[in-house]
Amino acid sequence: MKVSLLIKTIGFYVVTMCVFLGSCTKGKTDYQAERGSVVEEQVEFKEVANIVSSGYTVRIEALNGALYRGYNDIRVRVENTQTNTPVEVSNVTFLPIKTVATGEKSSCPHQYNFSFKSADKYFSGYTVFTDESGTEGTWTLYINFTIGTQTFSVVKDVLVRQQTNRNLNMTMFTGKDDEQYVIALISPQKPGVAENKLVAGIYKLNRPLESSPINFSDQSQFSYSKVENYTLKLDPRMPEPSMGNHSSPNNKDLVQAADGLYHGVVNYTMTGNWTLNFILLGPDGKVIRGTEVPKDFTPGVEGLKSELHLDILF
Repeated sequence: MKVSLLIKTIGFYVVTMCVFLGSCTKGKTDYQAERGSVVEEQVEFKEVANIVSSGYTVRIEALNGALYRGYNDIRVRVENTQTNTPVEVSNVTFLPIKTVATGEKSSCPHQYNFSFKSADKYFSGYTVFTDESGTEGTWTLYINFTIGTQTFSVVKDVLVRQQTNRNLNMTMFTGKDDEQYVIALISPQKPGVAENKLVAGIYKLNRPLESSPINFSDQSQFSYSKVENYTLKLDPRMPEPSMGNHSSPNNKDLVQAADGLYHGVVNYTMTGNWTLNFILLGPDGKVIRGTEVPKDFTPGVEGLKSELHLDILF
């Protein structure tokens, strides 16, 4: 029995590593095709889905009423189904699970215990979906909520869409420390030609214990941590040949703030295609991932990119 559980656990981790390693391959950028794209800022939370169970309605909300690959702020409301009024809920947990065609399951960075916002009677958290729904797999939400002394469980399949706003891009990779990481851009949704406050989440997959079974009652098998006291060095450039690989002044590397997220400044001097070249440093200053890029002005030649980067367009 222990051997079977060990094989399942190792299989889960191997599948997760394959996802991370496979995501690093990117084709040549088609700058011409990207010109003219419109960035729409989403500011209103709308219902994504609802589940009716045991006399309660659980409503899941997100910006624009949709879930996207990348970082998503999510709200959960629990109401009495008959009266459509909020009920007193003491706790909400939220676990997103991806299932691939072979049946293997994995998760993504997420807040498991949601925070209660008393003024508006909802629970708030986040999820960083690492793939859109489709050939990469299907996404299911496992939500628990507690009323009094009783805990209820609901399950809902959801659609995760492709993120069309490149300013909310994300990447997955394996670091030199052999750990699996996710970097997801959170803000700005719609940057301007100015010095923009840049916010990103940086997460690391927690290795599951080899002796533990993979099941939905053990959230630790699917957990991620926000990395602590890292530094994300930033070198933004316009890699398009006509732009000559030029950068901009007054950029600031991303460092961790009290909210656990990483904050910096990116100065966009004009609209168009930009690449955020990164070097991720651990708490000891050692390089986890990323390479320096040439700083030469090279008109007519596409600029080189760091092995760790995100492409932006606005």
